[in-house]
Amino acid sequence: MKPIDNYFFNQKEPFQSIMLYVRSVILNTLPEVEERYSYKIPFYNYHKKPMVYLNVLKGKDYVDVCFVQGVLLEENFPMLKNDNKRKQVRSVQLKSLEDLDHENFIELLHAASDRLSKSKRAWFIDDSK
Repeated sequence: MKPIDNYFFNQKEPFQSIMLYVRSVILNTLPEVEERYSYKIPFYNYHKKPMVYLNVLKGKDYVDVCFVQGVLLEENFPMLKNDNKRKQVRSVQLKSLEDLDHENFIELLHAASDRLSKSKRAWFIDDSK
């Protein structure tokens, strides 16, 4: 079994079901997306640039569906939250499958891929200054 599959199957419920469902929506909506296992979590890269990643933060009771360029999308998609005072990443927080607005999420995926395809880099905020 691949490390990414192990990651999903080692998640507790309801996180496992939520992540597997979100994974299928991402891969079916954007078949050109490449699924990778980086930093011990699943990433979804568009044109070799990270677009979305899934995570369960310690002490949290939700799956964090994180959009790397979320700060550029949050105005049109108020479902995106700024958790942990992130500079660039915004996320959809799912405690259950019912929390996911499927149609809006698909629109968000298309908007994120469109935005990323026009960017030279996925990570554009430089913390080294």
